[in-house]
Amino acid sequence: MALVTPCGSGGSLGEHSRLRDPSRITVTVERYPATSRILHWLIAVLVLATWPLGMVIKFVKNEVSLDFYMIHESLGFLVLWLMLLRVGNRLLTRKPEEDGPRIERIAAASVHGLFYLFLIIMPLSGFLATNAHGFPFSWFGVLPIWSPIGKAPDIAWTLSAIHLASAWILAVLFVLHMGAVLMHHVIRRDFTLYRIL
Repeated sequence: MALVTPCGSGGSLGEHSRLRDPSRITVTVERYPATSRILHWLIAVLVLATWPLGMVIKFVKNEVSLDFYMIHESLGFLVLWLMLLRVGNRLLTRKPEEDGPRIERIAAASVHGLFYLFLIIMPLSGFLATNAHGFPFSWFGVLPIWSPIGKAPDIAWTLSAIHLASAWILAVLFVLHMGAVLMHHVIRRDFTLYRIL
C-alpha cells in the first residue's frame, strides 16, 4: 500500500522513504505550483457549469432565457480572464518534469495546448457574438463591459458558429483528458493525478 505525500516543486517522482511498516511506503510526488493547481480546478468547475448551461438555454422558457444567457455569458467571461491569467502563470512557473514514452508526452502536450487555445477562443467568440447580435454585455447584470465591436449582423452568426464549434471541440478534448486520467490512475496506478491535486 502506497501513501502519497504531495510536495511542492522541490520533490521528485520516485523518491521513496520506508515507514516503520516495510509494507507501507511513502512516495513523494512533485506537484504543479499552487497557483497552477488552483487555476486548473477553478477553471474546470466553471467550464463544467458553463458548458451545459449554454446547451440547455434553447430549451428553457422565454421568461427566464435572458437570465440563463446572462449567467452563461458572465461565467464564460470569467473563464476568459482566468485563462489569460493561467497563460501568464504557465509562462512564469515551472511544471513537474514529464515522464513516460515520448509519444505520450507529445499527445499530452498537444491536448493541453489545444485546451488552452479553445478555452480562450470559446469565451472570446461568445463575448463578441453577444455584441455582434446587438446585445451589449453586462457582467452578471452589474458591470457593463466595453466591446471592440458593436452590432454587426454580418459577422454575428460566424462568431456564434465559432463559439459552438469550440464548445464541441472542448468536449472531445475533455473526453481525451479523462481517458488519460483513467489510464494513469486506474490502469497504470501511477501518481500523475496527484501532481495536480
